[in-house]
Amino acid sequence: MHQYLDLCRRIVEEGEWVANERTGKRCLTVINADLQYSVERNEFPIITTRKSYWKAAIAELLGYLRGYDNAAEFRALGTKSWDANSNENAAWLANPVRRGEDDMGRVYGVQGRAWAKPNGEPLDQLRKIVDDLNKGLDDRGEILTFYNPGEFDLGCLRPCMHTHTFSLLGGKLHLTSYQRSCDVPLGLNFNQIQVFALLALIAQITGHDAGTAYHKIVNAHIYEDQLELMRDVQLKRKPFPAPKLHINPDIKSLEDIETWVTLDDFSVEGYQHHDPIAYPFSV
Repeated sequence: MHQYLDLCRRIVEEGEWVANERTGKRCLTVINADLQYSVERNEFPIITTRKSYWKAAIAELLGYLRGYDNAAEFRALGTKSWDANSNENAAWLANPVRRGEDDMGRVYGVQGRAWAKPNGEPLDQLRKIVDDLNKGLDDRGEILTFYNPGEFDLGCLRPCMHTHTFSLLGGKLHLTSYQRSCDVPLGLNFNQIQVFALLALIAQITGHDAGTAYHKIVNAHIYEDQLELMRDVQLKRKPFPAPKLHINPDIKSLEDIETWVTLDDFSVEGYQHHDPIAYPFSV
């Protein structure tokens, strides 16, 4: 929580204005931010200076791990986070490859579970990682990436948090996640929760103790229509202690995640928070 607030203050105090072509808005921006979360101590990095809707973040992560490509599938899991980008993005609506309402195209989990080889065959990156880790193997290439420049025109949005690298060291599983762009008031807490939960889940299903999740952000920004709420409301609030995330111990395989896991298999203990803040969302 303090890492999050420190980054917010850094942007407010040191950020430079950058015009964003996609949204038509300016962003107060800094380059390079490094955060880390102790999954080992179960210090769940959820925002406490406003209410955070953590279930939607975990639902989105589950959709990625299942390779979903349709906003309706994400809604069925419990999140509407893809409704706007699939149905309100003007460039995507005009794209001839779009297959109708709620279609997201080849984004995020599609790349992670069905990356297209040159011969057209799908490559399941996540399955390779899980199989290796189940054997206690780390080939220094346990990498799950959603970033496929050759197929940017086939999806509604380039991935923001685009690559996850798993590492086994000293009997513990660690994760390093890379993010090219981050809407800090709205997106970052989603991303923090997902980085933490991803390491916790993969460690659990591969039989390893979880260590530390490292979260590297290149471009961290606050949109101009979010600045006043961040500066004058959220940053004036005192944070509460970190809660704990509990995951159903019956989740033991990738197949479990793919088939029967729901939000009912996750709970957060001891979450105290201030009132919600309605930050504007930029499509």
